[in-house]
Formats: sequence, C-alpha cells, structure tokens
Amino acid sequence: MRTLKIHLIRHGATDANAQSRYIGCRTDLPLSPEGVNELRALREELDYPAIDCLYASPMLRCRQTAAVLFPGEEINAVSDLREYDFGSFEGKTAEELESDPHFLPWASGKLTAPPGGEENSEFIKRLCVGLHKIVTDMLEEEKHSAGVIMHGGAMMMLLAATAVPRLRPVEWTCDNGRGYSLLVTPSLYHKSGVVEVFDRI
Repeated sequence: MRTLKIHLIRHGATDANAQSRYIGCRTDLPLSPEGVNELRALREELDYPAIDCLYASPMLRCRQTAAVLFPGEEINAVSDLREYDFGSFEGKTAEELESDPHFLPWASGKLTAPPGGEENSEFIKRLCVGLHKIVTDMLEEEKHSAGVIMHGGAMMMLLAATAVPRLRPVEWTCDNGRGYSLLVTPSLYHKSGVVEVFDRI
C-alpha cells in the first residue's frame, strides 16, 4: 500500500494574532492585509510542495490562506480541524485574563478546559477524527499528496498526539504560512494512528 504525503500549513496572520488574543472556533476572523501580503511573499520565496488535493479548516482565515497559497485548487473543508473552543477566554489576551481565577490553572495545565470551553481530550479526539477523514478520502480517491491548512494550536495538539518524533505540543510551534510535512504509511497509521514528520515547510 502506498505512502501518503500530507503537508500541514498554519493559516496566515489575523489582526488578533498581532494582538496576541485567544481566537478559537467562535470567532471567524479574516486574514489581515498584512497577513495576506506575508503569504504572497512566502509563496514567492518558498518552494511549497506540489499537491493533488487540498483540505482546510472551514474557518475563513484557513480558507483564505488556502486560496492564496494554492490558487485554483478546490478546497475541501474538514469541520473537525476547527481551532480550539476557548470558551469565556475567547477574544481576550493573557493580560486581560490575569484576574480570572480559572486562567492560570488552565494555562498551567491543571484545568483541562476554560469555562464554557472545550476539554483538551475532546479537542485532540476531534482533530484525530479530522486527520482520519483526510487519510480515508485520499486512499479512496487515490490521491498521493495533500495540503492541509489549519490553525497553529490545532496543529500543535494533533502532532503531539500522532507524530514521530514524539514532542510536546509547544515543540510543534511554527510561524504563519509555515508547517510540517508528514509521511503516512496506511498500514502503520490504521494500526497505531502514528504519522512521521519528515520535513518542515
């Protein structure tokens, strides 16, 4: 059975990124003009991988990024790749949340969900479901290489859960418009859910 290549790419910058705000699945922000220009410059500078299918989180910032980096490609939306639900932390900065009694326990990992937000375990589970949908679709459609435009936090959590080498989520950070290339061996993936990171974008 053939090996698949899946290229995970973080969406371009938004105004909220520049302000260091927690923006998850509740706020459907567009890319900022600066974010669009940065992506266009990256497209000229970097050798983005050739793909034969394109997937993205359905959120506007991801769909816009997909259109800039891979113009003319049909975008297949994968709902399970949406960003984390930050609950009552949505739209706020760390400084604005300093007085919230739930923030520091959440930020330190002692609290597994923000008030009204998503449990970390449920977030990871749905991201893995999203990846599985992509792998299944590629196999059924006989595709070999896919681009996947997603959110930085979602990418970190997905790779920490599935990828080798084994790293903590924070060790999978990347800049806007950058990401990681994965090799997916279907037999290994279906047995253990493991993918291999072989390059950075």
